[in-house]
Amino acid sequence: MKRKSGILLPVASLPSKYGIGCFSREAYEFVDFLKKAGQSYWQILPLGPTGYGDSPYQSFSTYAGNPYFIDLDAFVEEGFLTKEDLDAVDFGSDPKYVDYGQIYSVRFALLKKAYENSPYAEQPKGAFAGAAYDAAREDFRAFCEREASWLEDYALYSAVKAEQGGKCFIEWDDDIRLRKPEAMKAYREKLSDEIQFCRFQQYYFSRQWEALKAYANKNGVKIIGDIPIYVAFDSADTWSHPELFKLDDKGYPTVVAGCPPDGFSATGQLWGNPIYNWEYHRSTNFAWWMERLAHCFRRYDIVRIDHFRGFDEYYEIPYGEETAVNGKWAAGPGYALFDTLKKTLGNRPIIAEDLGYLTPSVIRLVKKTGYPGMKVLQFAFDSREESDYLPHNYSHNCVVYTGTHDNETMRGWFGDVNPHDRAFAKRYVGIVSTKRATRDFIRCAFMSVADTAIIPVQDWLDLGNEARINHPSTLGGINWRWRLLPGQLTEELAEDIRLFTATYGRL
Repeated sequence: MKRKSGILLPVASLPSKYGIGCFSREAYEFVDFLKKAGQSYWQILPLGPTGYGDSPYQSFSTYAGNPYFIDLDAFVEEGFLTKEDLDAVDFGSDPKYVDYGQIYSVRFALLKKAYENSPYAEQPKGAFAGAAYDAAREDFRAFCEREASWLEDYALYSAVKAEQGGKCFIEWDDDIRLRKPEAMKAYREKLSDEIQFCRFQQYYFSRQWEALKAYANKNGVKIIGDIPIYVAFDSADTWSHPELFKLDDKGYPTVVAGCPPDGFSATGQLWGNPIYNWEYHRSTNFAWWMERLAHCFRRYDIVRIDHFRGFDEYYEIPYGEETAVNGKWAAGPGYALFDTLKKTLGNRPIIAEDLGYLTPSVIRLVKKTGYPGMKVLQFAFDSREESDYLPHNYSHNCVVYTGTHDNETMRGWFGDVNPHDRAFAKRYVGIVSTKRATRDFIRCAFMSVADTAIIPVQDWLDLGNEARINHPSTLGGINWRWRLLPGQLTEELAEDIRLFTATYGRL
């Protein structure tokens, strides 16, 4: 693998006029910036529709795309909306942060209006009902047919959820919660227009994302996508395929995912995701996983799998517990899943998120798969002990980051870290000026033998923790909200990054 580098930037963090980053002109301009800067990769976060807490790692579907990312200007160009429709809406008052409550209250109304004014509506109106749009409707129909294995369940789930006021599916009436055929049929008829609206959103998400990805690839930029190992409990996946998970006969989880107590949390982390029924998955030769990963590789060029260690061992907590203290470790599917993947889909490019405490068996699994693991510089400078995250301990087959979406920015970390670790970092990296510290850390990553270096855009801009993406184990605050401002990514910065990249053989 050649030495290369890229930039980590969530789609939601792009600037735009409409309150949140999306597949708009600004996304294409970011690809242009990456090309000018000599970068090979754009790493993003999961693209699924988000729910309570706004985390892309807790999505209503492992297949669907987030309607927030649809470029609204495209609907003006196609005549489904007017510029006045968009100008009349308040998308939030602070361009530095996403206001998810405001976005939720206004965006779906605009999407619904665009749908009703389109040839894809259940009952198209005026000129949109004419034969001139037959080819467009055929393309839409073909998309729905091609994606039917997940789209039909997701569309029905979304429609019922909306009708139920957003309630989790476990609170629905038994007939539809348990997917009884007569109830499924009745709800499909009753909510047919809302179901079609959901299909419309996924069609435009797919069209616009595929166009953006094609543009990136044409310009020498590959997309590193990100998938959570688990699905959310309140998701179309859990509702439509209960057999995949450890659930009781009423559909409630028997155990949920999390992490045990450690130095960061005395009570551990209680994520709440349902745990896979790995015995069932083995009996199907991991069919659901093969379908899920095939979908991911159609959407992305490279796939980063979050919490990779869960395939070796996972931590399960009895459902109903208020903390993770009473959980236990259990064996995951191990290499068998990846052996099946390689036989089914070939040797696809995957990044294993192998951060945290790693047992010998996890290390063996990552090594056996051949996938590169991750190295984070912020984890390297513990002055009390030798760390695997120090660059002189790297192998070529890894991806080095200054930090990830779950970390402080490099500027924030350097200001907050304890004095002993800061002194060690200064000696190791050769920092002589605090003002240049962030760039020195980037230099350290770029100089390393790691085949790939990924730098969050905040670190290239030397921003503080006001630009942090997420604080793990917390809800609210500024989590998932930070955005670039127009004009922050300058021609001068692109030239600077390009020179830096060339200097260390990553161009």
